[in-house]
Amino acid sequence: MNTRRVWMFGFVFLALLSGTVTGCKSIPNTNTSEEIKLLDDTLFPLHHAFAVESSEEIFHLEEDALLFAEHAVNQKGAFKKDIKKFVKTIFEHSDKGMRYRNSANTTANVTFNNRAANCLSLSIMTYALAEHAGLHAKFFEVDIPEYWTRREGYSLLNGHINLRVSLPSDYKSSVIGEKWADVDFDPQALRNLFPRVAVSKEKVIAMFYNNKGADAILANSYTKAYSYFRAAAKIAPELQQSWANLGVLYRMVGAYEQAENVYKYTLSVDDDNLTAWENLSILYRYQGKTEEAARISEMVKRKRLDNPFYHYILGEQALEQGDIEFAVEHFKAGLKLDDKNHEILFALARAYLLQKDMIMAQSYIKKAARHSDNEQDRLRYTAKLSSLPSNTGPR
Repeated sequence: MNTRRVWMFGFVFLALLSGTVTGCKSIPNTNTSEEIKLLDDTLFPLHHAFAVESSEEIFHLEEDALLFAEHAVNQKGAFKKDIKKFVKTIFEHSDKGMRYRNSANTTANVTFNNRAANCLSLSIMTYALAEHAGLHAKFFEVDIPEYWTRREGYSLLNGHINLRVSLPSDYKSSVIGEKWADVDFDPQALRNLFPRVAVSKEKVIAMFYNNKGADAILANSYTKAYSYFRAAAKIAPELQQSWANLGVLYRMVGAYEQAENVYKYTLSVDDDNLTAWENLSILYRYQGKTEEAARISEMVKRKRLDNPFYHYILGEQALEQGDIEFAVEHFKAGLKLDDKNHEILFALARAYLLQKDMIMAQSYIKKAARHSDNEQDRLRYTAKLSSLPSNTGPR
């Protein structure tokens, strides 16, 4: 199977990645000569033609957004700030609320105007709004299990980031309610289930560049992708995902030696980075090193067997290749590990739809809607259910 994987930050909750965190160790933030040697500008001599957004451009807000921030936080008089209401107002920014969109790798102002975000762009926008409103904001990277989505024939390994908004330590005026609030599409579940660690603004900018680079790969714009991965490596060399994605890019343009160097460097820092191992295995298959590739693939597979999303993504790939029965097997294996996972339930429903088994499809769509953790997905599943004919079994 010609699997293509990348890291990205943005979860619903963004790897060739947008948008991704799996509890990896950090590459020391030293920007050493060893790391710089991994960047090969000679492969992409026109990379300077693709200027990346500056920090100021990423966090910039125009006048209407600035006024929105001021109104959202000052709820009952100019000297009384309500943190919870500030966050609630952000999510109610449009008639239908702030929409989750995995591919929304946008700057703060574009996110505000589009009223759609993934976890990274939501955090960036809220950080900018909070800072203007005189609040303190801190980014957090959430240590979630490996979680994939599919776009343009790629498996995107998603990471997660969220934000805590609080009052400045020297704030003296009146406060309504709590002094802090977390900003996330699903904050309670993530806060309870998974640990998180504070990350710098520079690392968040690198995540943004990484996601934009992944978008460029999906659009077959390889020089643009290199420009973004290069920028990510320069500003936050500790972000493993951008190095792993750079290795994917090198392999795609036939720079196998450079790709191998990047993967091995990443693994020298974190030997448990399964995405780097998997992409190294793919590289070895391209190089004809079949035995070594198979050994690595088997090791990665063993370590992922207990992850329901591993079976989910294998099922999605099987569907793309037209092997519906194999897809059903994988989705059912995933449900054995997590029988309330609405995404796997809906994936299984789609497989049964392709088999013309409407009864089973309807059953799994109903289960997906019942176990969905957000209104947006529930509405999507309900709409799909209402569009199906009833009382039709397999043909």
